[in-house]
Amino acid sequence: MARIVPVILCGGSGTRLWPMSRQSRPKQFAAMTSDKSLFQETALRLSGRNGVDFAAPLILTNADFRFVVGEQLQEIGIEGADLLIEPEGRNTAPAILAAALRVADRDPDALMLIAPSDHHIPDTDAFRAAVLAGIAPALDGRIVTFGIAPTRAETGFGYLELANPPDGPGTPLPLECFVEKPDAARAEQMLAGGRHLWNAGIFLASVRTLLDAFNTHAPEIVGPVRAALADGREDLDFFRLAPGPWAELPNASVDYAVMEKAGNLTVVPYAGLWSDLGGWQAVHDLAQQDDAGLATLGDVTALDCRDSLLRSEDGGPALVGIGLDNIVAVAMRDAVLVAEKSRAQEVKEAVAALKAKEVKAATCFTVDHRPWGHFETLVLADRFQVKRIVVKPGAALSLQSHVHRAEHWIVVQGTAKVTVGDDCRLLSENESVYIPLGAVHRLENPGKLPMTLIEVQTGAYLGEDDIIRYEDAYARRTGGQ
Repeated sequence: MARIVPVILCGGSGTRLWPMSRQSRPKQFAAMTSDKSLFQETALRLSGRNGVDFAAPLILTNADFRFVVGEQLQEIGIEGADLLIEPEGRNTAPAILAAALRVADRDPDALMLIAPSDHHIPDTDAFRAAVLAGIAPALDGRIVTFGIAPTRAETGFGYLELANPPDGPGTPLPLECFVEKPDAARAEQMLAGGRHLWNAGIFLASVRTLLDAFNTHAPEIVGPVRAALADGREDLDFFRLAPGPWAELPNASVDYAVMEKAGNLTVVPYAGLWSDLGGWQAVHDLAQQDDAGLATLGDVTALDCRDSLLRSEDGGPALVGIGLDNIVAVAMRDAVLVAEKSRAQEVKEAVAALKAKEVKAATCFTVDHRPWGHFETLVLADRFQVKRIVVKPGAALSLQSHVHRAEHWIVVQGTAKVTVGDDCRLLSENESVYIPLGAVHRLENPGKLPMTLIEVQTGAYLGEDDIIRYEDAYARRTGGQ
């Protein structure tokens, strides 16, 4: 059986599912359709040996998401992932080429299955069957893509055109051409004709085939990507691509750069449920609904509502809907979205307006995740700030000091090991300590359960970049995250 290396593309900063998806933590890391994130669902779908010999995944992401990727993989028991850190987003072509070159150094005979991290594909067995159907043509030098049987005249997707309508799912067929996102009339024609499938953006090919395709159709990006790998460096459990060569790369999708020029593409039709979760309409369509088409999640009370999606997320407020029809309402601690379901795609414009007003909720959550745990801002005023800090068992913050603020810590759950200057002590629940401005200090959790404390900051400047780090288990730089 051919060995397949899953390549999961895990960058991006989608706004179409705001306020659940934001630049600081986009939709692939959110639990949109189950108790696992879309990224976790993808990683599990592309793992194990149940009919397909999947190797440990190779994941491309950016520096901001490196620790959440590792944490979410650990939560679902996936080990040995190869995590490549892109210095900045350059779209899918450079990312996929970097993955192919990385795999070629280790296993030049492997196949690569390239997939986005934020798609919803609940029927794992049907998906694996489609992958199995693509192995033979991939070993024969073809680039295999997977086409979704369309259920509507969709104008938001690209299409794959076949010579004839497929007989059914799972039979590999030659690709005639790619079709750009159509207008409504063209989409209706393609749906009626039966020769077009939605382009899922998932590819299966051998490493050699992919490298040949890039060398032939996109040679201008091969040199900089090779240099970014050659000059990159290991960093804890990650590999950082070198920023200099990477900055020379164009912003290029793999479809435009390679796939639309290649003549060796094969399509495997897939008839199972698939969604790119491109907006709240799609989330509503996939959610469990009552007889009136109402879908709810969280602390929601609905009276006489129909064809609507009501969600109270992440400890958000109680959400009450009365007489709503065709509405999306998503309530979170710091933001609420209310929109006609048919206009929910316009949320991107709303986010742009919030950014223009410098509203923090446009891009960031009230809860900030760190490799050691997370913190939540409870109160932020002119010269003081109150946070709730949760530290994972065995984790430690960096040894650090602050130039502009002092801190007061009160342990409310668990046990904290606190270092201030030369003094090191254990604090139990309801005990506190004062950290003077400029003092070198560290916070650790020596216990086996999460430790929670309340932090009160006072000073002239309270930004997260007021940190001088002396030692850090996570190799972070002074200032920032």
